[in-house]
Amino acid sequence: MRHIIIGTAGHVDHGKTSLIEAMTGYNGDELKEEKERGITIDLSFTNMKRDDVNVAFIDVPGHEKLVKNMISGAFGFDATLFAIDVNEGIMPQTIEHLEVLNILKVQNIIVALTKCDLATDELIEKRKEEIKELIKNYKNLKLLEIIPTSIKDKESIERLKNYLFNLPPRKLNTSKFFRYYIDRVFSLKGIGTVVTGTVLSGNLKVGDKVYINELEKVVNVKNLQVHGENVNEIFTHERAAINLNIPHKELQKGYLLSSKGYLRGFKLIDVYIEPVNGKEIAHNMDVLFISGAKRIPGKILMFNPNDKKGFATIKLKEKAYLVYKDPFVVLHNGRVVGGGEVLNPIADPIKKKKKVDLLKELKEANFKKAFEILVENHKRGFGLLQSYQRFNLTPKEALNIAKELENVFIDEENYNVFHKNVRSEIKRIIKDIYEKNALAFLSPASVKLRIKWASEGIIKSVMDELVEEGFLVKEGAIYKKKDVANANVEKSVENRLLAILENSGATPEAPYNIYEKLNIDRKVGDNAMKKLTSSKKVVRLAHNIFVASNHLQNMINKMKDIIKKRGYIDVKVFKEEMPMSRKYIVAYLDYLDQLGDIVKIDNKRYLKT
Repeated sequence: MRHIIIGTAGHVDHGKTSLIEAMTGYNGDELKEEKERGITIDLSFTNMKRDDVNVAFIDVPGHEKLVKNMISGAFGFDATLFAIDVNEGIMPQTIEHLEVLNILKVQNIIVALTKCDLATDELIEKRKEEIKELIKNYKNLKLLEIIPTSIKDKESIERLKNYLFNLPPRKLNTSKFFRYYIDRVFSLKGIGTVVTGTVLSGNLKVGDKVYINELEKVVNVKNLQVHGENVNEIFTHERAAINLNIPHKELQKGYLLSSKGYLRGFKLIDVYIEPVNGKEIAHNMDVLFISGAKRIPGKILMFNPNDKKGFATIKLKEKAYLVYKDPFVVLHNGRVVGGGEVLNPIADPIKKKKKVDLLKELKEANFKKAFEILVENHKRGFGLLQSYQRFNLTPKEALNIAKELENVFIDEENYNVFHKNVRSEIKRIIKDIYEKNALAFLSPASVKLRIKWASEGIIKSVMDELVEEGFLVKEGAIYKKKDVANANVEKSVENRLLAILENSGATPEAPYNIYEKLNIDRKVGDNAMKKLTSSKKVVRLAHNIFVASNHLQNMINKMKDIIKKRGYIDVKVFKEEMPMSRKYIVAYLDYLDQLGDIVKIDNKRYLKT
């Protein structure tokens, strides 16, 4: 089934909803308030099918105060069916809606001249010329056709339907992750929470888990519908209803559903912005920022305060989960004053001049130049796993661009790009570790615990280079200093661990803390600790408590002495006699419970008689 999404727009009472009803037999004005007021308040949806083509209509408001809803719908249009009353002609809201569609780059405009049964042929031709001249003013709009119609003329309605069914398909990129703005949310008896919206990218199946970004919560998909029919999967560009296992009161219009792990939210976004005709954009202007169904109050901060259009940062009052090239509109005092496209949806700590250079390249989609700027300003690593959000590219596509860069190290396995200069910093840190502790036995994974910003890939390449230079030698996955090349790693680590535990008394540190102090790899340390426990030189009391056997026996003797003295032992008595952390007390008492001469009654331990 091929899906076409048509938005309807135009001045109030120019016949949008009546036109849809004439084509589909369905009136989208379902809400009680809509029936009472006689206008379309919120987004209404219906569709018509022919063969393998489904045309979905998003009937948006024409009333000037409700332009925010119109913007919500326009985010996913293939084309806009623009209703213009042939007798009234172009009206203020006609122009305002065209301004919005131009900003959102909806492009394809089909004009339905309505109520043509009440007009002369001369008036119809006059309106056609006026409309053609008007739409020429909008660089992002393309007038496909002007079709005279009347709901009383079935032939004109069929002519319009045929045109819509035969619209060419637009190119879709289905490789991107799932993304879907909620434009309605409600609860149905016996079904539960249902949301509606348009799939902006990716796909979703019944039984999948989907992430609600604003709530940072994963929920299950119980059922899916496309125009009233149950389906197992929904795809890019389909209008769909999703049944979710979450109370509907927790959700709001504008919340974004997506695959987990692809998006991060930011309050600062970098954009290109320009005013609509007759309006002004100003530095420090308070606006309502709208992208898709998301609406957030914010402030425009122009990079050059004197500019009336151009690059800007929009400071939002709450996080937005946006993607490169997302279109947006800004309202001031309830009216559209401008809009543009998101260039950098991720807040970058880059100096202003460099940021402008970056935005210039991003505006032209010159990703190689943009990568060069980002690598230069993120010397400690520039992650390509964010490329879906940052560039609307797959990580693999971004990796191929990164391979064209010079003076970088690319960690392909972890999708990280580093400036080559950072290698010298990593080398210095590694050498310093080994110089301070000749018996350091480390792997790239254990070094990463000390250099958190570096990837294992670049650390391994530096350690391999130190092997080539004769500073380190490699034994399996472990690197050790060359002047201790003959040292037995396992035996050395066992001896050092045992020495520390024997010197630690009854309250030793957690193993990982000991490994870090000794500069030994965690896996090597764990293996050594297992051998020490197998040989009964060390006893594991709890998950992270290992104690030397001689200290354990000493503690057992002391606990039994306390029982003889006080009659029993529990946490309170233990702490009074031998003050120490509760985690150690509980571990020792649990071990005491395993002994044959101890009986436990109501958390108190007694000696058997």
